[in-house]
Amino acid sequence: MPSIFMSRRALACGIAAAPIGLGAAARVIPAAHGDGLSRSAEAIRQEIHFDAGRKRVFDALTVSEQFDAVTRLSDAAALAAAGSQPTAISSDAGGHFTLFGGYITGRHLELLAEERLVQAWRAASWKPGEYSVARFTLADHGAGTKLILDHRGFPDGQGAHLARGWHLNYWKPLAMYLLRA
Repeated sequence: MPSIFMSRRALACGIAAAPIGLGAAARVIPAAHGDGLSRSAEAIRQEIHFDAGRKRVFDALTVSEQFDAVTRLSDAAALAAAGSQPTAISSDAGGHFTLFGGYITGRHLELLAEERLVQAWRAASWKPGEYSVARFTLADHGAGTKLILDHRGFPDGQGAHLARGWHLNYWKPLAMYLLRA
């Protein structure tokens, strides 16, 4: 006996093929898996411990002068020196940041002092409009700080390069900076 109910896929395709707007029509092209989900996206998760309190770590990531000093200790110091844009980090949610001579730019999506920093983050080498989300979570770890980075949404194939870059250009120089500061 035929069912009077359509499958979700048949219904979605029927709705998508229906006229919309002023006579324009759209058509759904089913994804390889049929549900439209990508199962190949790379993501980075790194946990780093620093021998400094959360305020010092958070400030080093969010205060222009401090992050500029971190940058000068990194493997990307030459890139920052050659760049035409100075380090600039807004202190407001929604504000912009420019790092490494303008090679890294973006906007703060969330700033929760000493706890969390979430950024729409991009490299200048990416195609226009390509942004990722970098989330920094800070927690007490003994007398120091545990920082967890979750970085998602970057262009395919960039994961290994970015994972290495976080260590060489953020964590290693940040640890050196915190020891000196």
